[in-house]
Amino acid sequence: MKINSNLKDIKKELLRKSKHGSRFIDEKSLKEIDDFCEKYKKFLDKSKTEREAVKETLLLAQEFGFKEFDPDTKYEAGEKVYYVNKHKSIIFAVIGKNKTKNGIKIAAAHIDSPRLDLKPNPVYESNDMTLFKTHYYGGIKKYQWLAVPLAIHGKIFKKDGESIDVCIGEDESDPQFCISDLLPHLGKDRLKKTVDEAFLGEELNLLVGSRLLIGESDQQKESEEMGLAKLNTLKILNESYKITETDFLSAEIEIVPAFKTRDIGFDRSMIGGYGHDDRVCAYVSLMAILTCQDVSSTVLVVLSDKEEVGSDGNTGMNSSFLKYFVEDLAKQDGVEVRHVLSKSKCFSTDVSAAFDSNFSSYYEAGNSCFLNHGVVVSKYTGFGGKSGGSDASAEFMAEVRSLFDGNNILWQTGELGKVDAGGGGTVAKFIANLNLDVVDVGVPVLSMHSPFEVVSKIDVYSAFLATKSFFQKDV
Repeated sequence: MKINSNLKDIKKELLRKSKHGSRFIDEKSLKEIDDFCEKYKKFLDKSKTEREAVKETLLLAQEFGFKEFDPDTKYEAGEKVYYVNKHKSIIFAVIGKNKTKNGIKIAAAHIDSPRLDLKPNPVYESNDMTLFKTHYYGGIKKYQWLAVPLAIHGKIFKKDGESIDVCIGEDESDPQFCISDLLPHLGKDRLKKTVDEAFLGEELNLLVGSRLLIGESDQQKESEEMGLAKLNTLKILNESYKITETDFLSAEIEIVPAFKTRDIGFDRSMIGGYGHDDRVCAYVSLMAILTCQDVSSTVLVVLSDKEEVGSDGNTGMNSSFLKYFVEDLAKQDGVEVRHVLSKSKCFSTDVSAAFDSNFSSYYEAGNSCFLNHGVVVSKYTGFGGKSGGSDASAEFMAEVRSLFDGNNILWQTGELGKVDAGGGGTVAKFIANLNLDVVDVGVPVLSMHSPFEVVSKIDVYSAFLATKSFFQKDV
């Protein structure tokens, strides 16, 4: 490349500058962004668990003509299929003109989020109060879950095979729940402890009742020995859901924030809510595959469970359900699955840590991502010396740069904080283990893993356009 001698031209051609989105987006485009994000906000409120996310994504896909996948059916270009894996992960596919022989394109996100789960025997009474024992799931700051309104979501399976959906705390008429906190007047000794020492997992007990069961006098004495508050709560649960205490043994009950998703800021430029990590990337990936047309390569969106606890288990990305699905597609085309996967490319669509000016000392600004600067591309993830993560090849990074610049995608690069500050991983390494080219592409998030995370509307829409361009263009 020949460089002009003019200083202004040299700066323009040689220096890379990050672009603040609102400086480059016109009013019409901002309207499209806001409309897109209004639908995303509704999705987020309906998808507070992985089961709910599967259900909502499936409903959206069916509106766009997606049909349940049948491995014995021969599919032609343009056909749209889905595969539900054990109700907690799901794959969507659009068959391309070249089918699978030249490889496929995958966008992979996860639909689980940090939360509190009920223990198998959760119900207990203490000093005439009924509480539920919990076990936290994923990386949380335990103190953030105290003294905030919480809702109960999940599913109960009875011994006779009946299943019961549970969702309490979301409707205006519902009761809500909370974990009590110690008043500052009595908590001075806790200020001397580390956060891990001051807030213990066994203290995250959900307050669910305080009234006593009032029975006939002959039954009262016997009931008191069992705990009248606990009995009253179990009586209410039996009347409402026809369950007994033992039914908790075969239940998946999750405690999640009862907050509604809301616009943030006077300019309404941001979205605050629970579960942006990683349902924001799940949603943009889904909308990308729902709206893509006439694709050359077959494209897949895979939404998995268990990422927040290591991606293990039969619904996590470390299982074989994705490989088995691709194998069924490859078999139809008369090719080996290993040859298909080795030619394939993937966007691991997961969020990244947005630069936070309140905690700037934990970031290296020159290699951080920022709100409103577009979708973030992270060449590598991991901890410390890149351990436990994935590192995209320079060749694939060059392809992504060309794709985004050629389609006017607002994008940036970023790391997850300073090298020695910590780090994190995504599903990318499990995709890479299948011999695919993979890179992390996602949305910057403030307050990640908190009950109320924040994203930029511009970044959400940029991630949608980025993933759609990946599906539509030959890369």
